[in-house]
Amino acid sequence: MEKIFKLKKNKTTVGTEMLAGLITFMTMAYILAVNPSILGAAGMDKTAVMLATCIASFIGCLCMGLMANLPFALSAGMGINAFMANTVCLGMGYTWQVALFAVFIEGIIFIILSLTNVREAIFNSIPLSLKYAVSVGIGIYIALIGMENAGLVGNGNTLLEMVDFDASFKTRGICALLAIIGFLIIAILHVRKIHGAIFIGILATWILGIICQLTGIYEPDNQQYFSLLPEISFTDFSALGKTAGKCFDLDFSNVKIMDYILVVFAFLFVDVFDTIGTLIGVSAKAEMLDKDGKLEKIKPALLADAVATTAGAVLGTSTTTTFIESASGVAAGGRTGLTAITTGVLFLVSMLLAPVFVSIPSFATASALVFVGFMMFTTITKIKLDDDNLTEAIPAYICIITMPLFYSISNGISMGVISYVLINVFCGKAKKINPILYVLSVLFIFKYIFL
Repeated sequence: MEKIFKLKKNKTTVGTEMLAGLITFMTMAYILAVNPSILGAAGMDKTAVMLATCIASFIGCLCMGLMANLPFALSAGMGINAFMANTVCLGMGYTWQVALFAVFIEGIIFIILSLTNVREAIFNSIPLSLKYAVSVGIGIYIALIGMENAGLVGNGNTLLEMVDFDASFKTRGICALLAIIGFLIIAILHVRKIHGAIFIGILATWILGIICQLTGIYEPDNQQYFSLLPEISFTDFSALGKTAGKCFDLDFSNVKIMDYILVVFAFLFVDVFDTIGTLIGVSAKAEMLDKDGKLEKIKPALLADAVATTAGAVLGTSTTTTFIESASGVAAGGRTGLTAITTGVLFLVSMLLAPVFVSIPSFATASALVFVGFMMFTTITKIKLDDDNLTEAIPAYICIITMPLFYSISNGISMGVISYVLINVFCGKAKKINPILYVLSVLFIFKYIFL
């Protein structure tokens, strides 16, 4: 252990690292319920998605631990999974196989970028205000999806309308109410710094739902609202065959090439910037940054993330990325790759509980989506909104509001980049724009004109 992870140099012990890995897993375990729920809406088998998520998480954590010796854990990224299911599959009409292939391509590109200095060029071309705006926009976007999954909002006399609790209280109404209660549970636990707040909140909401069903408050209709009682059975590991390798089973007859390139870029953009932002943020908390604010092992860390994304696409899950929840393990003393590997092993063991995770209802995971949206929304404090920075703030605002309103992360990115270039050019600040941004904005404009 000492030879591989350099425990003494990092002032830690095996026990501390393994405990940190357990705590990190507890804060991330909600993804095992949420990811199958989100990707299942795109037609994917939920058990297969859960198994693929576990294996991809293990591969990512193992790579991070051995290649970079950093305490950062990986799993299927929130926000980007919703983008794949709701925008790419349901919105654009692509099959989930074609969407997974886009994730696979993005992973290969990310691997190439991680082995070169190109990633710094791309990263540096995007203004910091837009990077923060993407995180905020995705937060609002997945919060909206969470409220929809809970049945709390939907179509009505207005564009969006809150559920009528009285009209369908024993189905949609009680589910929406339980989702609200679940959110409050998660929020309270998080404020009180209870590790695993999101995971505990999901389970608590589910248990409350079961109690409501047993007492007759909730009544399944077996059409849209089903029994909340968990299915007790052995994991069907053969289900993985329903998604594994299917990213190469393609039908491009309904695919427009420019649209598809934009989808790949959207996956890559969010993956690269989410990963770098998480690495920097968690590293700062762990005091791993040098005097210039740089992370010494960022190249192998990014490579680990890229390998996990590629492997996850082949197995059958959306982009695998570094989780901000890794900060919980770091706060518990995790300083080396042993923390990440411990988390990865726990993900692998969780495969035995696939039927339980898949049985968790969408209103229980919805509360987690809304709270994760809040965690991403907090980045808004880093965007300067004063009068001296309006050419930064306005494009960031456009990027943020277009994601949920257009129900598309890629449109938010496009609008943010285009507005940034136009506003700064016509306000006499063209010199500060990176040339790469001009290329991107022209491509985005051509996309809207011709596609």
